[in-house]
Amino acid sequence: MRKASLRRACAAVVAVTSLTLVATACGGTTKKDVKDENTGSAVTGGKADPNAALKKGLTVGFLPKQVNNPYFTTSDKGGEKALTELGEKYKEVGPSSATDTAGQVSYVNTLTQQQVNAMAVSAQDPGALCTALKQAMSNKIKVVTYDSDTNPDCRNAFVSQASAEDLGRTQVQLLAQQIGYKGEIAILSAAQTATNQNTWIGFMKDELKDPKYKNIKLVKVAYGNDDAQQSFQQTQGLLQQYPNLKGIISPTTVGIKAAAQYLSSSKYKGKVKLTGLGTPNDMRKYVKNGTVDGFELWDPAKLGALAAQTAVALVSGQITGKEGETFKAGGTSYTIGKDGVISLGKPTVFDAKNIDQFNF
Repeated sequence: MRKASLRRACAAVVAVTSLTLVATACGGTTKKDVKDENTGSAVTGGKADPNAALKKGLTVGFLPKQVNNPYFTTSDKGGEKALTELGEKYKEVGPSSATDTAGQVSYVNTLTQQQVNAMAVSAQDPGALCTALKQAMSNKIKVVTYDSDTNPDCRNAFVSQASAEDLGRTQVQLLAQQIGYKGEIAILSAAQTATNQNTWIGFMKDELKDPKYKNIKLVKVAYGNDDAQQSFQQTQGLLQQYPNLKGIISPTTVGIKAAAQYLSSSKYKGKVKLTGLGTPNDMRKYVKNGTVDGFELWDPAKLGALAAQTAVALVSGQITGKEGETFKAGGTSYTIGKDGVISLGKPTVFDAKNIDQFNF
């Protein structure tokens, strides 16, 4: 997920089966916070009006996991473009480190004090931002999470890159095909607390239970913290610890690029398969030089745009965040799913045949 989600390549798509995280308990709800019984997402009282006119002149603050991160720069620019087209105002704030959770909390408070109409947040931790986000909602600020989610009751809606299940399972499917459904594999993740990473990994492990993967063994989940140097070193360490390793899945754009960099100049090039979530611009040379057969991702600019459009729809009253509500964004109709999740769509697989068709 960031180039993170992506890069990090986030880190939610989404809350998963049991996240092994110690999350800060959400608290500080007020009477203005209503927990919808059907979705669990925090929604403001009132009925959605899908035909309501979009309000103009709104300010939406974007808070990525990390500023100046290529992935989030792309996604947030997508949000800015969408807001400009809708006649709204855009601003971006955020920490320079992808693991500065306290910094993210501080920026939530800053946006609340600045009285923005809505904020779009890619959470570094599912629970740590909850108190601050609930305070924002109590001040009538709509909260949308994107790329990496919080606990459902700490926001109005979550814009997911794709189905968390699809992302987790398809990465296993891709690697299994590449290694002939046989051998030891490892996962190179981002931060140990990244919501989306843990969710995807949960589905990866579940996918591996299928009998067709009986000859594949997951030997380790390593963490590079969405840091290029750490991810490079973790890749080197995996290959030293497991000399028979056949493949690596890295569901983070930072991790997969660093792993590809290591593999491309090592004796393992072409022998140890690598897939996961990456951007075409980062991975193009590694696909063309034979280090990587194929990987997947979504378009981060479209993700940011949908987060922005969702925020405006919430403020305008077209939706409240309840399951089953529908709205239009960029000419496409979206339906809110369980727990207030809105899915951008299916991930795209990039390989030598199509990678030059994309530029992000």
